[in-house]
Amino acid sequence: MRMRATLGVVTGALALSALAVPAAQADEVEGDTTISNVVVNGGKAAVVGATAKKTITVSFTVKDNSGVSWAQAILYRGASIEDPDSGAVANSSDGRASCTRVNATTSNCKSTYDLRPGYNLVNSVAGGWKVWAVAVGKDADYVQKNNIKSFNVQRLSKLTVNASPEPVKKGKTITVTGKLTRANWDRGTYNGYSTQPVKLQFRKKNSSTYTTVKTIKTSSTGDLKTTVKATQDGYFRYSFAGTSTTPAVNAAGDFVDVK
Repeated sequence: MRMRATLGVVTGALALSALAVPAAQADEVEGDTTISNVVVNGGKAAVVGATAKKTITVSFTVKDNSGVSWAQAILYRGASIEDPDSGAVANSSDGRASCTRVNATTSNCKSTYDLRPGYNLVNSVAGGWKVWAVAVGKDADYVQKNNIKSFNVQRLSKLTVNASPEPVKKGKTITVTGKLTRANWDRGTYNGYSTQPVKLQFRKKNSSTYTTVKTIKTSSTGDLKTTVKATQDGYFRYSFAGTSTTPAVNAAGDFVDVK
C-alpha cells in the first residue's frame, strides 16, 4: 500500500506543506473498496465573506466486502495535491472522516473543514477546488482518488441600487446608481468588482417578475450608473449573474413613484 493520508497543516504561504500525500499522482485501487456519493457543502459552492471563517461538510459513502476500516478526504486547490496552492484538512484530531456503519459492507463518512480568509483563502485561490479521498477496508484493500469531486470556493458578493429622483414625473429621466463589491480575502475588506456585466431590471408595481431593461458594465471601482425614462410605478434593481470566483447576486429593489 503506497498511499498515505494523515493530518496536515496549511502554512501561512497557503501551501499544504505538511500534507501526507500519495506516493504517485495516479489514482490507486487495491481490491474491492469504493468511494461514491461525494457531496461538498450540500452540493453548493462554498461562498466565504471577507473575514469570517466558513465551515463546510463533505460526505461520501465507502463500501468494502470486509467492512470499512477508515477513510479521509482532503480539500485542495491546484494542479495536484502534491503541489497545491491551498487546501484544508478535516477538523478531526487525526484528519480522518467520521464513518457510521450502515451494514457489514457499507459506511457513510463525513468531515468538516474550515475555510479562513487570510489563512487558507487568498484572492488567487478562488474558483475550482478538488477533493482527494482515500478509504481502507478491514482486509487492507483500499482506494485512492486524487480528484473524486470538484467544487467552487467563491468570494462573497454584494450589490446595491438607488434610483432617483423619487418621486418623478412620467417621461422624465431616472438615474440608477449602484455598486458591485466582493470579499477581498487578502485584506479582509470588500472591494469593487471591475468591468463586470450587470443587468438593470424593472418590476412593475403589483408584479412579481423582473424584466431586463439593459446591461451595463461596472467601472474600475465596481460602480454602476445609467439612465432610463420614467414610465410607471415600480422597482429597479441590478442583477449580477456571477463568475466561477464570485456568486450571483441581486440588489434589493428600489421603488420609484411615477406621477
